[in-house]
Amino acid sequence: MDNLNLTTLQQGQAAIAGSAIEALAAGLRGSLLTGSDAGYDETRAIWNGMIDRRPGLIVRCAGAADVIAAVRFARDNSLLVSVRGGGHGIAGNAICNGGVTIDLSAMKSVRVDHHTRRARVEPGATLADVDKETQAFGLVLPTGINSTTGIAGLTLGGGFGWTTRKFGLTIDNLISVDVVTADGELVRASETERPDLFWALRGGGGNFGVVTSFEFRLHELNHDVLAGLVVHPFADAEKVLKEYRQALENAPDELTCWVVMRQAPPLPFLPAEWHGREILVLAMCYCGDLAAGEKATAALRGIGRPIADVVAPAPFAAWQQAFDPLLTPGARNYWKSQDFSALTDAAIGVLTDSIRKLPGPECEVFIGHVGGAAGRVPTEATAFPQRSSHFVMNVHARWREASMDSTCIGWARDLFEKTKPHAIGTAYINFMPEDETDRVESAYGANYKRLTEVKLRYDPKNLFRMNQNVKPLAEVRAA
Repeated sequence: MDNLNLTTLQQGQAAIAGSAIEALAAGLRGSLLTGSDAGYDETRAIWNGMIDRRPGLIVRCAGAADVIAAVRFARDNSLLVSVRGGGHGIAGNAICNGGVTIDLSAMKSVRVDHHTRRARVEPGATLADVDKETQAFGLVLPTGINSTTGIAGLTLGGGFGWTTRKFGLTIDNLISVDVVTADGELVRASETERPDLFWALRGGGGNFGVVTSFEFRLHELNHDVLAGLVVHPFADAEKVLKEYRQALENAPDELTCWVVMRQAPPLPFLPAEWHGREILVLAMCYCGDLAAGEKATAALRGIGRPIADVVAPAPFAAWQQAFDPLLTPGARNYWKSQDFSALTDAAIGVLTDSIRKLPGPECEVFIGHVGGAAGRVPTEATAFPQRSSHFVMNVHARWREASMDSTCIGWARDLFEKTKPHAIGTAYINFMPEDETDRVESAYGANYKRLTEVKLRYDPKNLFRMNQNVKPLAEVRAA
């Protein structure tokens, strides 16, 4: 193999001998790809179509030994590193330009022990992989709402979805991890082994190493949940949102209801005259007794005069995939997010005004309600920054043509700025785009300083920087 010029941590170029690259490839159980290899372009493609990067090397890992080899190779040569799990992150940090991408997508094993209600999950697994295995035993791990999302990135950022209010965040159900640290060693982290590292991995993103295995606690969940959509005319949005806010005040932990505002897709249960028109959707899931769910959802379903109400018993795994058709890979995506302690009248006014200015048919604003069990964990217990009951706004700009970039990104940024006075400053790092590096410290709030200390201990040279980066404490002081 010829020598390759690869990107270094300092964004320079290093000439790496072909013999060294061949030695790396020969020691892998998986495979090594360069730009001239078949499958390279397919492998470097990720969910967000805006991201078009060309790694110098892609190490397709088959197990922990491959991850160790890749990390040591990058460390020894001071090379830029990115880590790909599901490749779903909005910022696109799964792929780097010119450096080494450690690709975990082939490591997809999910092993459930239904006697202990635990699962061992590899980092390439998607939420659909996890749901299929756990639901086979009437069990569930609280995760996100799009089944093609990777479990690794979701977990390391916190993880919330339809069952979070009942069972906590994904990280609240994490028992241990196997992780390859920046020195190329495989270690175990848990509440009793390297508890500082375990604390940081629960919400601190990919800053501290490459997780090769997650051990999760599972919960009993009926095969069927009461779930579905209630669709309202957008003309009623302000009234619906105010009544939604009130209805949630007494919602049980089993009930989660989120808001989506967008132009109506051609859903089969919507009259054709509504397709393409602005709507407000209440998306709800009750994870408990179905009869109790009918009572618990009555207040929400009694709001206004909806166009359609398709809330009904459904298999949980199917409900987890309900939004997949609207979130397929390949589109151009840009997100902006805020946390709100409450949906004030003023905030509602700003949000609804933005929908009147939607730049395209796939752009939307969603509001997720987080609290319940997740809100009863102390803020300092994990790196995840916001534990009070709150609303998460995600401004989801999504479009197809590059010519629309400035319009769609501008719309998202404008709404973000206008909602700042109503927000509380923290943010969900999984919803932060690549241009928000200056927001990382405020996103973590009071937990940021401790994260920099753990970073200094486990990754003092900031090898793992392709993420919402927490810099080592010494580097923070120098700045």
